[in-house]
Amino acid sequence: MVEWRVEPGLLKYEAAVAAMEKRAEEIYEGKAGELIWLVEHPPLYTAGTSAKPDDLLDNRFPIHETGRGGQYTYHGPGQRVAYAMLDLRERGRDVRAYVQSLEEWLIETLAILGVTGERREGRVGIWVQRGTGVLTREDKIAAIGVRLKRWVSFHGIALNVAPDLSHFAGIVPCGIREHGVTSLADLGKPADMATADAALKSAFLRVFG
Repeated sequence: MVEWRVEPGLLKYEAAVAAMEKRAEEIYEGKAGELIWLVEHPPLYTAGTSAKPDDLLDNRFPIHETGRGGQYTYHGPGQRVAYAMLDLRERGRDVRAYVQSLEEWLIETLAILGVTGERREGRVGIWVQRGTGVLTREDKIAAIGVRLKRWVSFHGIALNVAPDLSHFAGIVPCGIREHGVTSLADLGKPADMATADAALKSAFLRVFG
């Protein structure tokens, strides 16, 4: 049985990472069960293991180097971060399949909320196509960054519910310059955390069981 926890208020990033590492160790040792931890952070940028210095355009917010995969990502109020501490020893020991399941979790969540989210070859995260004809563009609505330690996962996904999208301008999100970012609020969809959380939980049960 996967435990679900919603963290009140804005959680400092360092505290989240320390708590995740502790829980992952406890899961590995059989002292704790799997956990989905829903949080919001104060505004910050995180640099994944593939982050490039040129992709930091404005260090207006604190920058945290982190062991997850990927490049620069923004976290802040109005963005729901779902940290997934899952035991992949019991879920197939397949990193690619796990990432695909995280993608499917986001796509299913967005579908519940009335948004068509899509994968894109060579681009991490979930994307929304906007406009028609020559005005068509693609914006990123959700990010994925994972880390595994002895087949226990941590870090996870970040869904833009109603963040200040101007905060993304300080980085090149995930190293992709030619596309923008969006959110549920920007798309005119239900954009409160409780609604997003309910959709995340329903979709998780469909995808992960």
